[in-house]
Amino acid sequence: MVWQDILIAIANLMFVYSLAYQIYKGFKDKKGYIALQTSLLTTLGLFAIAFAFFTLNFLFSTIVASINGIMWFILFIQGLVYKN
Repeated sequence: MVWQDILIAIANLMFVYSLAYQIYKGFKDKKGYIALQTSLLTTLGLFAIAFAFFTLNFLFSTIVASINGIMWFILFIQGLVYKN
């Protein structure tokens, strides 16, 4: 384990924390607040980054970036289902 893996994972955990409320609010209000293009491109980008972390053997960063990608995908699904 290298210090860069820990630092990247911590930064991504902050993003995960901030997205948790956004997902909850979307389910609660039955609205997709994030634009579909934004959520889809961010999802794809985060999974690409997670794959890059995997190839570098950054285990924690891979896991947290994947969770982050899943959360953005949930926001994308909310946008499709709730259609502002």
